[in-house]
Amino acid sequence: MAHRPRTGTVPRSPIRLMYRVYRFVLPEVRRQLGGWRERAGSIADPELRKQALASMASKQFHCEGGAVYAAANLPMRDVLIPLIVAFQTISDYLDNLCDRSTSLDPRDFRQLHQSMLDAVDPGAPLHDYYACREERNDGGYLPLLVKTCQASIARLPSYSKVAESVRELVGLYCDLQVYKHIRHDLREKELHHWWNRHQSQYAGLRWNEFAAAAGSTLGVFMLFLSAADPHLQTSAVQNIRAAYFPYVCGLHILLDYLIDQEEDRIGGDLNFCHYYGTIETTAQRIAYVANRARKEIVRLENSSFHRMIIEGLLALYLSDPKVKDQLEVRQVSRELMKNSPLTRLFFWLNSLWIRKALY
Repeated sequence: MAHRPRTGTVPRSPIRLMYRVYRFVLPEVRRQLGGWRERAGSIADPELRKQALASMASKQFHCEGGAVYAAANLPMRDVLIPLIVAFQTISDYLDNLCDRSTSLDPRDFRQLHQSMLDAVDPGAPLHDYYACREERNDGGYLPLLVKTCQASIARLPSYSKVAESVRELVGLYCDLQVYKHIRHDLREKELHHWWNRHQSQYAGLRWNEFAAAAGSTLGVFMLFLSAADPHLQTSAVQNIRAAYFPYVCGLHILLDYLIDQEEDRIGGDLNFCHYYGTIETTAQRIAYVANRARKEIVRLENSSFHRMIIEGLLALYLSDPKVKDQLEVRQVSRELMKNSPLTRLFFWLNSLWIRKALY
């Protein structure tokens, strides 16, 4: 008889994790995204339609990566995958709207991101998310994404225990999106003011690392996963919050910025890795954040799963085709991988997958 995975258990090896991801998770992610693409294609306003479709075309891997958390609880994947895909789709859509915005109004960005706060509160009423901009007719696309999140969250048995932490992380994410998209001559000042309000809580961190951590949705997805456990303890929520923010989340977005440095330089976009100044400092600081993440997740239940998330992040970003075209990024990549056999294993597996996808 063929071996069948115990779907209620957390995978403890890279092979088992990746089997679950490719066999159970990715097909459902792509099915969900197919439905949202169809819905986005019917948006009446041409600019909103363009950005909704573009966000899914260029950022599908965000949903695929986030949904890895559903592999840790396959019996709840029918709740977790639609939730993660809908929430990440909101995030990517709004990021496109703000990046390519016809507005530089912080009130507009704040109002748009109210949708993310509503999405993680199953009892929240919907708001007019486009109230501060000219483009408004999305045919109910964004409200439907919000309601999909709310309906999924209502099925998580322990959500009440994580709700405060989720709202805090989503609030930080929304703050970042507002401050980083305003006028170029104002954004650094506002980001520094924001950091000053939080600095005392994060000794050893730099302002750009805090900002990077705020830009990750991984902490929210891990809290969604934990809320699927009917026996979740409050102490576990506190440990998850401390491990994921700022370190796992910070590593995630610093790696994203690391490989995007050249295109951000050309496009004049803000990049948090630019503030390190030298390639040596960049390598040292990202390694510091990665090592702190490895240390913090040891306190979590099923810590081997979280360790695979960390090494998988490193492998995913450092195997990206963008790396080979940037000499300094290749140098950082070698430094980050040299002391982690697990990262190298994920790098190899991911490289095989990339070659399969390309050819």
